[in-house]
Amino acid sequence: MYCSKCGTQLADGTAFCGACGQPTGGVPEAVVTPSVAVAGGNAVPAYTGPGSVTPYAPSAVPAVLPSPYAGFWLRFLAYLIDSVLVGIVFGIFALLVVAIVGVGYFRTIFEGLNGQDPTIPAAFISLILLASALSLASTWVYHAWMESSPYQGTLGKMALGLIVTDLQGRPLSFARASGRFFGKIITGMIPFGIGYIMAGFTEKKQALHDMIAGCLVLRKT
Repeated sequence: MYCSKCGTQLADGTAFCGACGQPTGGVPEAVVTPSVAVAGGNAVPAYTGPGSVTPYAPSAVPAVLPSPYAGFWLRFLAYLIDSVLVGIVFGIFALLVVAIVGVGYFRTIFEGLNGQDPTIPAAFISLILLASALSLASTWVYHAWMESSPYQGTLGKMALGLIVTDLQGRPLSFARASGRFFGKIITGMIPFGIGYIMAGFTEKKQALHDMIAGCLVLRKT
């Protein structure tokens, strides 16, 4: 083929005249460009012209997932929520008892604390012991029943998306949940609250009572 402007003979498929730069209207031969495989199985053509650089092929980086274990502060906040709720229930119960028994009965007991009648202090002590026993029993049933239920946690834990499991991640039985609850008595005997603070620095974020009962407190996934 020849250039229409200057008449220079050109090879077939030449797009521009090498002598004068006139477009010839020819279709250039297909140029096969190498490709670079990238993550995901797709191929990106590599530019091999002047000033080209080797394309960056991103490497697969494993995602960093948050710890599944609930730390000290989350558990402490759940405890505060439960304490408020349980306190409200006990307050309502106490008001009902006062309304049923009568304010005069309690006034007589308190006035007799400074008197000479020995039966009044005994009645007062019996009342305190009864209230303590009822408080312990109801708190135990609340925690053990809720943590062994399909909810796997008290209302405070449910509000924060936490569940209680055994070491294999399975739901607790009522007996194991009860063991965890009464294990808190031992945890509370450790000075400075260290038994509870252990949930902030142990490998699986376990407090002492969790270790005793073989339990974990996890975030819901």
